[in-house]
Amino acid sequence: MALAKTVTRVIRLEHPVINGFKEFIMRGNVIDLAVAVVIGTAFTALVTAIVVNIFNPLIASIFKADSLAQALPVTLPGGDKILFGAVIGALINFLLIAAVVYFVIVLPLNKLKEAQDRRRAAGVPSAVVADPTTELDLLTEIRDLLAKNAAADHGPKH
Repeated sequence: MALAKTVTRVIRLEHPVINGFKEFIMRGNVIDLAVAVVIGTAFTALVTAIVVNIFNPLIASIFKADSLAQALPVTLPGGDKILFGAVIGALINFLLIAAVVYFVIVLPLNKLKEAQDRRRAAGVPSAVVADPTTELDLLTEIRDLLAKNAAADHGPKH
């Protein structure tokens, strides 16, 4: 009987483990992380296309190679090759990604934060985000209002 009840709760998605999993999935940070992974994957494809189709041919032409991966080969005694061009290509890819992240995301957000800090220091409220009221502030305000109303109810009545 207990097994049937547990199975029924799992099927109806009412089991504590299932509820915990649903809460975990619905948290904002999990969804934000999933969005970041998808955007990061798309961004990687864009940067890779730029590196492979623009920068690699330019650098390969400087080194007189068909592609950057074949540039600067060092032949080892066994006949194998060390391809320094492939490492240079990976380095260029990394530097491009770092530059785009810095100049497109980090730098503008830092400038925005500095502007908000200057407005706050000058006494001008930020139009972007007002200081949010916390749950504790709301509960404290409710408690104070209830206490005030309770004191007013116990006073003399006419």
